[in-house]
Amino acid sequence: MLRFTVLILALANAGYYAWAHGLMPLGQSTSSAEAEPQRLAQQLHPDALRIVPKAGAGTPAPEEAPSTSTATKSAPVAATPPAASPAPAQAPTPAPTAPTAVPTPTLTPAAIAVTAAAVPALALAAAQSESKPEAKTPAKAEPSAICLQAGAFNAAQADVLRRALGSSLPADSWSLSNATLPGRWMVYMGRFPDLNTLDKKRKELQARDVPYDRPQIAALEPGLSLGRYSTEEAAERALAQLGTKGVRSARVVPERAETPAFVLRLPAVAPDARQRINATLRRALAGKTLRPC
Repeated sequence: MLRFTVLILALANAGYYAWAHGLMPLGQSTSSAEAEPQRLAQQLHPDALRIVPKAGAGTPAPEEAPSTSTATKSAPVAATPPAASPAPAQAPTPAPTAPTAVPTPTLTPAAIAVTAAAVPALALAAAQSESKPEAKTPAKAEPSAICLQAGAFNAAQADVLRRALGSSLPADSWSLSNATLPGRWMVYMGRFPDLNTLDKKRKELQARDVPYDRPQIAALEPGLSLGRYSTEEAAERALAQLGTKGVRSARVVPERAETPAFVLRLPAVAPDARQRINATLRRALAGKTLRPC
């Protein structure tokens, strides 16, 4: 039974195939000559195909020209036999793929407005950068001149110093002004008859923790100075303080009387010239040094 069914289906399929391909026309007789125009009418014409750009690509489509495809579409299709089904259409030949055009970017009205608003700001910034002067590095300030002075000098020392200044410095760069050298008083022990007595007094002062030095005056040698003071009253107070430490033989003597003197003044000296002036006037300064005014 199954074999009989399979055989019937095979025969039915073969008959349909023959009828569909015009090999076994049924009902209405149709010759092979009449079937050929039908096949030709169903064919496509590749030479009449046109590539139409995608909508929105920004490139307008060229004007349509009349082609054979239009005529083909308008031509009536030959009538097929009423009892026959239409033959399956032949698959169209694929047309060659054309390169897709790159869409041109378009600016929206909002983007155009933003760009137009940014142009004046950019132009203003460029103008400011061009008109802005270049920053100059501030020049390094040169050290200013300083005022120096030295003294006081007695009359003989002032004469020696004046000759040295005249031969080494311009006349308008220095001055020797008159001054008064105040008197000075000393708490003094001496004058001792010999050096042994001097050594004995030194040991006594060391034991009492009292500082001392030489008087540096030939008329007071050999002796000891226990302090120098600008006024006699100050010297007397110092002597009374030493009495509390057991010092009994000291007294107050004038070390220097009030005498006229001279003070050297250099009002404007360059910092790099200070050492040179010191070296030039070393002997004439009599052991004194230049110091700020």
